[in-house]
Amino acid sequence: MSENEGLVCRHMTKKNPNGQNEHQDTCSQGKDTSRSPCCPGTPDRATPSCTCNGYTPPTVEIGDVTGTITFINRLDHFLTRWGVNRSGHRIEPGLYRLGNPTPDSPVVVTANYTLSFDAVRSALQGTDCYILVLDTKGINVWCAAGKGTFGTDELVHRISATGLESIVRHQTLVLPQLGAPGIAAHEVLRRSGFRVEYGPVRARDLPRYLATRTATPEMRRVIFPLRDRLVLTPIELVHAALPTLAAAILLYFLAGPLAALGAITAVLTGTVLFPALLHFIPTKDFSTKGLILGVIAAFPFALSFAGDPPSPSGVNIMAAIAALLLMPAVTAYLALNFTGSTPFTSRSGVKTEIFRYVPLMAVMAGSGSALALLLAILRLTGVI
Repeated sequence: MSENEGLVCRHMTKKNPNGQNEHQDTCSQGKDTSRSPCCPGTPDRATPSCTCNGYTPPTVEIGDVTGTITFINRLDHFLTRWGVNRSGHRIEPGLYRLGNPTPDSPVVVTANYTLSFDAVRSALQGTDCYILVLDTKGINVWCAAGKGTFGTDELVHRISATGLESIVRHQTLVLPQLGAPGIAAHEVLRRSGFRVEYGPVRARDLPRYLATRTATPEMRRVIFPLRDRLVLTPIELVHAALPTLAAAILLYFLAGPLAALGAITAVLTGTVLFPALLHFIPTKDFSTKGLILGVIAAFPFALSFAGDPPSPSGVNIMAAIAALLLMPAVTAYLALNFTGSTPFTSRSGVKTEIFRYVPLMAVMAGSGSALALLLAILRLTGVI
């Protein structure tokens, strides 16, 4: 290794007793955590420069944040929940300073998804610490851990890119428990010298955890209460809105208002009622839960179709069967989408559900559509 290889230069900004910003650059070699000023600190210098033994390594800024959630933040959260500019709700990866941390202050790691970052900083309001933000491409911790963006390589890279070893004296990182699937802690230790410590599941428990460095069973327990389930419904509704509207309009002209209402009901059942009633529907698989709920939702429509004034050739029965085939298939498919949003499923379990139940949904939807199309043709030609 050359004399300058591995040098990390860090630009620090601190308040002096007069309330003015003072800037200082520090350099460290490899894993040496000692700080040695290599440039004089000058008040309010906008562009730092740092030279160690004739070498000028790059500087990295530390962002300053507060724990306050503003109206703009809440608007961003609202738009995120409704799927507006879905990939744009992210912050710049890097190191952030919350409060007035010292070299002994904790370092908490999170994703660059705004909802994740805001949950962490608001929970830690009043705590002096550093927040290390990984580039998860605007995806939350749990999903990013599954995709690999909240992973070992990105964590090690971010430690190096921010020069974290020259900022803190300790070598411990507090990671969210739900990020564990993407992190190989022993590899992080070997490649960076930092030890991974898994904090609680929920950001709101971070202050208590940091005070004791002990996670209670409650902090470790993954729960999925009604509020957390219902918060997922807006984005599902947005995704289904246009297809639902098109289907409802088409069915209105082909089969009447009751058929159009059936299409809307099937979608609302799969996107709103299903997450609300998730705990109460028997069976383990989401697909079968959706099928059961779909049959219940379709039953009143089937009775209504069957109870219409008698039509030739059992047309009423055909209409009832079409409803019992189509509506549960739609509801089950929408229910299957929730497997990626809950702590109750695994990747292998989801794959099993897809291969086991999607063909059944396709057969049901195809058969129901064929019956509905036949009934529409009979109606348009004046047979019924």
